Amino acid sequence: MKYLTPKDIGKKFEKSAREVNSVLNEISFIEKAKNIGWIVTKKGMENGGIQKKYLGNNYVCWESGILENQLFLKNIQPETDISDSEEIDFRKKFEAKYRTKSGHYVRSRAEAMIADWLYGEYLAFAYEKLVPIEEDIYCDFFIPIKKIYIEFWGMEEDDKYLKRKNKKLEIYKKYNLNLIEIDNNTINNLDDFLPKELLKFGVKF
Repeated sequence: MKYLTPKDIGKKFEKSAREVNSVLNEISFIEKAKNIGWIVTKKGMENGGIQKKYLGNNYVCWESGILENQLFLKNIQPETDISDSEEIDFRKKFEAKYRTKSGHYVRSRAEAMIADWLYGEYLAFAYEKLVPIEEDIYCDFFIPIKKIYIEFWGMEEDDKYLKRKNKKLEIYKKYNLNLIEIDNNTINNLDDFLPKELLKFGVKF
C-alpha cells in the first residue's frame, strides 16, 4: 500500500505540508516530537496514520482514507459552510463590529476586552475558530499554546442563549478540551482572573 506524505496531501488541497501538519496537530492526529518532527497519536493511528523516521526526523504518513476523513476535511477546508442552525443564527444576529488592538473584529465590548488583554500579554490567539471536532461549534477564543479555548458568557438571562451555552459546555466536556469560562462577574477582573486560569493549563507569566 502506498502511503501519503503531508506534501502529497497538501497538493490535493492546495496547501503546504506545514499547513497539513498544523491541521493534523489541531485535530490531535499528530503531536510535536520531543526532538525533531511529528509523532502520530493513538487517535491518528486509528485514522490511518503510520509513524516514519528518516535521518533522525520523525514524520507521519497516511492511508488514502485521510482524504475523505470528515474531521480532517472540515478543518483543512474551513470555508465549508457549517450546518448547525443555532451557530448560523447567532453569527448572523451579532455582527463583529468592535475593533481590537490586534486588529480583530469581535462581537461585543467584553470580547474586545478579552482580545486586548491577550494581545497585551503577547499571547497568540485566534478569534471564533471552528473547534476541530465532529460537531459544528466555534469557540470565542483559541490559544494555540496548550490548546486552550475561552468562552465568554454574556447573556445568561436569555433562554435561547442558555440553551446554546449548555450545549457547548457538554461538547467541551465530551472531548475533554481545555476551557476557560468568563462571565459578567469576571470580565472586569481579567488581570487577576485569567493568569490563574491559564496557569491551570501550564501557561506561566
